[in-house]
Amino acid sequence: MSQLSQALRNALRYFPPFHHNILAAEFTQELRQYGHIYMYRFCPLIHMRAYPIDQYPCRTRQAASIMLMIMNNLDHAVAQFPQELVTYGGNGQVFSNWAQFRLVMYYLSEMTEEQTLVMYSGHPAGLFPSLPSSPRAIITNGMVIPNYSSREQYEKMFALGVSMYGQMTAGSYCYIGPQGIVHGTMLTVLNAGRRYLGSDDLRGRVLVTSGLGGMSGAQAKAAVIAGCVGVIAEVDEVPLRKRHEQGWLMEVTSDIEHCIQRIREAKRSKAPLSLGYHGNVVDLCLCRQVAAINKLSEAGMFFWDYGNAFLLEAQRAGAEVEKEGGGATEFRYPSYVQHIMGDIFSLGFGPFRWVCTSGDPRDLTLTDDIAATVLEEISANVTERVRQQYNDNIRWIREAGKHRMVVGSQARILYSDQKGRVCIALAINQAIADRRVSAPVVISRDHHDVSGTDSPFRETSNVYDGSVFCADMAVQNFVGDAFRGATWVSLHNGGGVGWGEVMNGGFGLLLDGTEEAAKRASLMLNWDVSNGVREGPTFKLSASLLDIMGKSK
Repeated sequence: MSQLSQALRNALRYFPPFHHNILAAEFTQELRQYGHIYMYRFCPLIHMRAYPIDQYPCRTRQAASIMLMIMNNLDHAVAQFPQELVTYGGNGQVFSNWAQFRLVMYYLSEMTEEQTLVMYSGHPAGLFPSLPSSPRAIITNGMVIPNYSSREQYEKMFALGVSMYGQMTAGSYCYIGPQGIVHGTMLTVLNAGRRYLGSDDLRGRVLVTSGLGGMSGAQAKAAVIAGCVGVIAEVDEVPLRKRHEQGWLMEVTSDIEHCIQRIREAKRSKAPLSLGYHGNVVDLCLCRQVAAINKLSEAGMFFWDYGNAFLLEAQRAGAEVEKEGGGATEFRYPSYVQHIMGDIFSLGFGPFRWVCTSGDPRDLTLTDDIAATVLEEISANVTERVRQQYNDNIRWIREAGKHRMVVGSQARILYSDQKGRVCIALAINQAIADRRVSAPVVISRDHHDVSGTDSPFRETSNVYDGSVFCADMAVQNFVGDAFRGATWVSLHNGGGVGWGEVMNGGFGLLLDGTEEAAKRASLMLNWDVSNGVREGPTFKLSASLLDIMGKSK
């Protein structure tokens, strides 16, 4: 059987046979034109967004919370290519086709608290009996036998509709727009200043980078919050204009001379600026870009790879990025994890997040205040090394509202450690119980976190004990969260650096003000962080022991 015929058979299995003749012609055209069957006919005509949780017709609020998060991932203001079910990253999908979306929403509307929805790379396998304490959804995306986890195999499997690329929070229904990475980006820029320049005063300093997509779009806002001049090249005018219209980008230009003039003016005035340049960061090839980076670095520029496996791809292209005597994941330049964020992760700090399911901005403002108060109380009794992180994060959450970062759901990102996450979750849950917060709150995190991801060229690139290509941590995290109280869990192949290069997972947990929700949050969050900050034969995060010793005194 040809691959085209197999792809059609796979797509038509969602429909009764008497519809096959009409649909087969449409699906064949889609496959030939786009390389995949998206089933555009079944794309809903409703305004896709995160509606208040009580508007979803469900038997359990746990299911309703998943529906809300799915629809937020497909909101046109949030998603990169919503018609193709791509949330971010060019190919990070929520589902593989629109039939899957409709089936999943139906299953969730019928689900009870004694059932679990099983998801196979976008395909809903069905509702299965489970316990009230079990997750309401178990999601796997791109799980492939290791010898077949190549890009070529991905293209074939994706065309057949049997696997998909969920990126990180796209396929796990936990994306919160560009805000999801902006706190981490701000911390990266701030700590780069401390490391390379010996100062956290970045006024008049220039950050040159590229990309204004679903994740990279955070760079503009982060630069301004950090106080520097951010110049971001973007070759596609659509995301460039989108970020400008959303208030994430202050200025736009396509004139390189005007761009240089504005950089000089902002440097002199020491005023924060985010400037989007419509054009490529470099023309032609990776090798040419690396040659320019090498020359500028010799002149005093500090360069780091910010998470898209740039140095790995440059090495594969034959560019001069080799590090003499370096290991398998070491290059001439560091990744941001190796030089900056690795030590932050090793202290247990990572991108905790929550979504106010009421959709009411007042609930978000209140939860911001709750989180800030909790962190201020904890910070009085931590080591000096940890206190700097707390101070950075308290400043962040106290100022978050004024930076107008909400795109889509009423959500907040906040770097926090194990104790902070647990205490914030319990405090928010109590506020829901006291009816100060008007509706349940979903807590989650980015997969790019302390223990959610095994990624040798990004999150775990600072592992030097030989275990860098092992993926036990991410898998154990997925399994451990599942039986410790998560409302849903996910495990993905690929995310950030590419298919076959990383294993990562995430969770969602609904806080509804009950004692059961508090118990789940405490049990699960303690595991979710401590799994990555641990002592053992594959001690992933080198700075952890110092903090553990400090706390034990």
